[in-house]
This record gives sequence, C-alpha cells and structure tokens, in this order.
Amino acid sequence: MKRGRPRDERARLAILQAARDLLLEHGYGALTVEGIARRAGVGRQTVYRWWPTKADVALEAMNAQAELEIAAGDLAGFLRETFTVAPRYVAALSGLMAHAQLDPAFATRFRAEFLARRRAALIDLVRAELPDADPEYAADLVFGTLWYLVLTRPERLDAALADQLYATLRGRRR
Repeated sequence: MKRGRPRDERARLAILQAARDLLLEHGYGALTVEGIARRAGVGRQTVYRWWPTKADVALEAMNAQAELEIAAGDLAGFLRETFTVAPRYVAALSGLMAHAQLDPAFATRFRAEFLARRRAALIDLVRAELPDADPEYAADLVFGTLWYLVLTRPERLDAALADQLYATLRGRRR
C-alpha cells in the first residue's frame, strides 16, 4: 500500500513539461528544482515529494520526450529521428551524462531508465530488419557514435549521418 498523497496527474505533467522546457532553454547545469516548480506553477515540495533530485525530474522528462519524438517503427526512421532530434537536447543529454559520472546511484537509474530503453528499442529494430547483424554491436556502433558526438561534436548530428550509419549497418558503403 502506497503512503502519502497520490500524484496529481496535471501537476506531474506540468512539472515534466517545465523541466523539459528549462533543459532546452538553459541546459542541465542551470536547471533547479525551484525553477522547475516556478515554471510548473507548483511548490518545491510538490517536486521533491515525487522526485528526490533535479536529475531524477530531468531523467523522467527526457524519457517521456524520447518516447514522443523517437517513435519510428523502422530502423532507418529510428536512426534519422534520433540523430535529428539529439542536437536540440545536447545541453540536457551531456549534463545528465556528466551527472551520471559523478553520482553512481543516478548512473544506475540513468542506464536502466534511459539508456537501456533506447538501446532495447534499437536492438528490436535491428533484429527485425537485419537478422544477420549482431544487434549488440549495432547498438554499440549507433549509440557510441551518438554519445561521442553529443559530448564532442554536436554539429555533426544530422540525418545524413543517420543515413550513413544505416548503410553501414546494412553492410553497404555510401
């Protein structure tokens, strides 16, 4: 049996939207629980009641956004959506990755709740479309490239690179 006040779904959605908007506007480093609460029109305690840290709110907001923006049912579409959406979220993604390097407990949640979900979606598509490919290697190739560029050369994240990765996965050169 759960204790405490049940979540108000409108407040939860407002908080997640506020966190997403602030991440896009200012990046993870400038994100605060106070800022999220103010933007969402709720008290700080409402945020803290459901999420222990700003990293946890940001993680849930990014998960929800990834599910909305990267929902392609085919491998080529998944890669294109991933590599064209990522530039908008570089400041958020790089901040969350940096936080994961400093906080082992958050790193565990980040891997399980964000990274593993996106990886599983890609692996499912590789298995369905490229039965001769090694899905784990494909995921390493795609997400290794993605994260390297998010952290070092975000200007390279685009549809052309996604198409090039797709051709590589299919065993063709472009």
